[in-house]
Parts: sequence; structure tokens; C-alpha cells
Amino acid sequence: MLKIFGMIKESIKMSVQNIKSNKMRSFLTMLGIMIGVASVIGLISIVQTATDYVMGQFSELGAGTITVMSPGTALKTGLTEKDIDSLRNLDGVDGIAPSVSQTVSAISDGEIYDNVTMDGVDVSYFDHNDIIKDGRAFREFEADGYTQVCIVDDTFVSKVLKNTKAIGQTVHIGGYDYLIIGIQGDSTNLSAAYSDTSNSDGNVMVPYRNVMRMTFATNITNFNVYVEDDASTSEVETALRQELDRIYNEADNAFSVINLESLVEVMGSIKSMLTSMLGGIASIALLVGGIGIMNMMLTSVSERTKEIGLRKALGAEPARIQVQFLMESIILSLMGGFIGIILGLIIAFVGANLMNVTFAISWGAIALGVGFSAAVGIIFGWMPAKRASELNPIDALRAE
Repeated sequence: MLKIFGMIKESIKMSVQNIKSNKMRSFLTMLGIMIGVASVIGLISIVQTATDYVMGQFSELGAGTITVMSPGTALKTGLTEKDIDSLRNLDGVDGIAPSVSQTVSAISDGEIYDNVTMDGVDVSYFDHNDIIKDGRAFREFEADGYTQVCIVDDTFVSKVLKNTKAIGQTVHIGGYDYLIIGIQGDSTNLSAAYSDTSNSDGNVMVPYRNVMRMTFATNITNFNVYVEDDASTSEVETALRQELDRIYNEADNAFSVINLESLVEVMGSIKSMLTSMLGGIASIALLVGGIGIMNMMLTSVSERTKEIGLRKALGAEPARIQVQFLMESIILSLMGGFIGIILGLIIAFVGANLMNVTFAISWGAIALGVGFSAAVGIIFGWMPAKRASELNPIDALRAE
């Protein structure tokens, strides 16, 4: 065992010396491996970082939530309160929050603000969305459609109220005087999260029945269904579809159901497919780099024929010569691989910053790059090493 370790140690030492004596050729040989590993790590890390960010956003916005849009049919537009109650009683349903929205005007200190978004929500919305940063949410008795209370956002406070104390103040919104009872923070509502608020005068949340009364709407067309923690979202979705089919008498296009967890699963499949595809494409560069290593090692064997013959004449075993050349190939490949890992991480870091997402190291991509580098060194270094070990010492010493 000690003899084997000693042979490997001596082979590594001689390999490093030979690599140092041919710096430029060694660098050009490693270049293919460097580019290949950097491509694998950079591309896979960027794809995983971007998809993880998007999937995280979807999970945060809609974990355990099913969104239903129910325009209805010509005979039945939307759902009645009775229909909503029947859906609320389904197994696995933790709550239903109807949602209506419209753009209204607000008047403050004699100024009119025409671009205020009014969102009508139910009390159960606040049971599943912790967005109140100051004040309080609606209470059950305030959701009757006649109590004028509202929750405003920071944009409304800044633009309409001019940063005055908001809670307890009465403001004229949509033709009614509303008492501000709370201020909302970051919204977990999907439409609000992706809407452009640069030209908005702010957002106001009021009980949904207030908005329905203002717009003379009688039925509900949009609502969120919250799933119990221990219930299956897919099973609840199936039960919802069956109940909605019953309500609409199996009419086509009467409703649509969006389950964000299903979208996350689909995106996970797409992520795996993209990772495999990009890894395969980038691996072509590793293959080219491996061919370069084999070509360099074959050239090295030809140049060092007399050295090999002399060593064999002095008693060097074929296995020792083979290990030396194989070690030289593996060291070149691993050096190129480690430099490629650093370059790949830099590429991924820059890409994450350009996309404005959080950079995350893909350890799987790094393991793939290191493993591929080692494999390239062994596979493409084996034949030149074997060829060197099989040289006849007399023919080698006679070579010009």
C-alpha cells in the first residue's frame, strides 16, 4: 500500500513539473475544460436562480390558495351569496374571499385624485394575508355593505393625504365618506403584486359588498378559495370544479380555476428540462476540451519517447509510467475545472444581478463540473498513458 502511495506521489510531482515546463501549452489545453465547466455552472446556475425566484414568488403569492374567475353564462352571471356558501362548505375549504375592484376618485383638501384603485375584499381575506402594518382589518359587522371603513396603502397616504396621520381620518372616496382604520403593507394579492403603480394615486381596500353596492352588482365573479393546511389542494380544486359544474349545469366556459401550486409543479418540470438541456449543450465544450487534452498528451508521449525509453531501461515499470501520464492528464483537467468553476460562479453572479434576483450557488452544477472534469482527465488521458507504458525501451531509445 505504501509503495502505491509513493508511486502516486512521485507521479504527481513529476506531472506538475512537466506542466510547469510547458506553461503555454498546458494553459491552451486547459482552456477547453475551463470554458466547458464555466458554461455548465454559469448557465445552470442562472436558470435555477431565475426559476427558483419565480417559483418562490408564485408560492408566496398563492400557497394554499385557489383563484376562481366565474363570469357565468347568459342565463346566470356570476355566483350568488348562496352559491358562495355552498362552496365554503366543501371539505378542505378554510375560507372564501370574494374580490371586486374598480378605479374611483378621491377628494382631499379640495383636490381630486382620479386614479385610486378600490379593492373590495372579505373579512376572511385578512385571516390568510398578513398585510396590515398599522391599525386593524375589517370586523365581521363592518362587512354588511353599509359601513364605510377602509384600509389605505402608503401611496395613498403620500399622494392623497400628503403624509398626514391617516388612521382615524375621514376621506371622500368614490362618492362616500370612508373612515380609515388601517394601513396596508406589502400585498400578497397576485394582481396587485404585478400591477404598475407608478401612475396610481394609491390603493384602498373596503368591504366587497360596498363595491358591489356602488357598482350595482348582484353576483360575485372573482374570489379566492383558501385551503386548509392539512387538505390536498388538488382534491379541493376537483371538488370546486364539480360544485361549479353543478351550479352552472355543466355549461362551457362558465368559470376558470387557477391553482398556483399546479403552476409551480409545471414550472419545476420545465426547470428540470431546461437544466438538462443546457447541461447537455455546455457539455459539448467539455468534450472538445477532453479531445484537446488527449491530443496534448499524445504529443507529449511522442516528444518524450527517449525519456520513456530511458526510464524503462533503468527498470521503471509500465504501470508507473502509465500512472504518471494519467496523473498529468487528470491534473490538467482538474485545474481547468476549478478555474472554470470560479468563472462560472462569476458569470452566474453577474447574471443574477442583471436580472435583479438573489444569487444562489448551484452545488449540483459545481459537482457536475468537477465530476465531468475528473472523468475527462481519466477517459481522455487513458489512451496516451497506455501508449506510453507500452513503448519498447530499445525502440524508444533509438527514436530521433
